[in-house]
Amino acid sequence: QVQLVESGGGLVQPGGSLRLSCAASGSIYSIDAMGWYRQAPGKQRELVADITSGGTTNSADSAKGRFTISRDNSKNTVYLQMNSLKPEDTAVYYCNLFGRGGNGLARRRNYWGQGTQVTVSS
Repeated sequence: QVQLVESGGGLVQPGGSLRLSCAASGSIYSIDAMGWYRQAPGKQRELVADITSGGTTNSADSAKGRFTISRDNSKNTVYLQMNSLKPEDTAVYYCNLFGRGGNGLARRRNYWGQGTQVTVSS
């Protein structure tokens, strides 16, 4: 099994910053990419940003210029630095890993963390 443990969420005022962390552990065979998604009440889950094992990043337009994703491959950990936060960033943020678990014979698949709440409010 692959486990993803998120941390760093919380309540912050508009214009503030938060740093999310997600550590992957368990029976990991290979990781293609790790990233962050978010889901606000009444909305679909959406990509915030992701990063491949080679360091290529991809981010939503809403995140560009404010959020930075980074990764420590040696620790199987991904980070999301969020600056200039806005009330519309309020959501549950989910860590995602796309890769293979176990002995590597299974297909690549998505693994998800349990989510961490980010609330931006004055």
